[in-house]
Amino acid sequence: MQHYFSMFFHLSFFFFVKVFAADNTRFDETYEITWGNDRVLSSSQGTQIQLSMDASSGSGFRSKLSYGTGFFRLRIKLPDKDSAGVVTAYYLTSEGMKHDELDFEFLGNKEGKAVTLQTNVFAGGVGNREQRVVLWFDPTAAFHDYQILWNQHQIVFYVDDIPIRVFKNKKDIGVGYPSQAMKIEASLWDGDSWATDGGRAKTNWSSAPFKAHFQGFHMSGCSKSDHNSNNNNIQECFSPKYWWNSEKYWTLDSKQKGQLGNVQKKYMNYDYCSDRHRYPVPPPECLHQ
Repeated sequence: MQHYFSMFFHLSFFFFVKVFAADNTRFDETYEITWGNDRVLSSSQGTQIQLSMDASSGSGFRSKLSYGTGFFRLRIKLPDKDSAGVVTAYYLTSEGMKHDELDFEFLGNKEGKAVTLQTNVFAGGVGNREQRVVLWFDPTAAFHDYQILWNQHQIVFYVDDIPIRVFKNKKDIGVGYPSQAMKIEASLWDGDSWATDGGRAKTNWSSAPFKAHFQGFHMSGCSKSDHNSNNNNIQECFSPKYWWNSEKYWTLDSKQKGQLGNVQKKYMNYDYCSDRHRYPVPPPECLHQ
């Protein structure tokens, strides 16, 4: 029986991956524009969205529903040429002052220089858990997959299926862990006060408008629509009926651990856990990874 369940699970996951690879979900089926309407362009029969930013405004969109757990991804192609100071963001976030949030923030750079990807985790309004990696490819030349796995055991950030960060649930030692329903958001905005070289490289508006492109709007999450459930209670989203909650996704496998170690060794250039100026005593999650 266990053999057949395992075979069924792997076949289901293979089908899921194939569906994602050929995702033709229209943007307006799952997302809505939140700001900068005249700077949002739809193409390919609504399956691709372009956000743009000029000196007057950026733009953004978000999911129509909130989600309690899931596996979330977008295919993104970043602004090209001189994008120093420009931030392309893809993240999950709840509402309120004590919000939860899971961030991908792509920090633009001068033409020909590498783009930095910053990740962050907020729980109960507490963040300051930044990690940064230099991307090992040109994210402006083609679309790449950026994915977030979130269940009750771990949060994993992926780039093209390669894990670049893991944040484990360490509530048992007092570490905050996201526990509120969140919406998926994406935006393009001016962050030249901090994003590139610590804010020294300013946005070159002669290169505007800056343009970021998005594909892959299929959702694979436990939705918490306002009309049928309490958004503050995501316990039902821990159900094993959702594939991302199965034991297979409670931890990385040996191959993924090797991939993560390789990224951290070769491409990570900042980790809050190692920043003794900010944290003379490392945060507890850094001591129990």
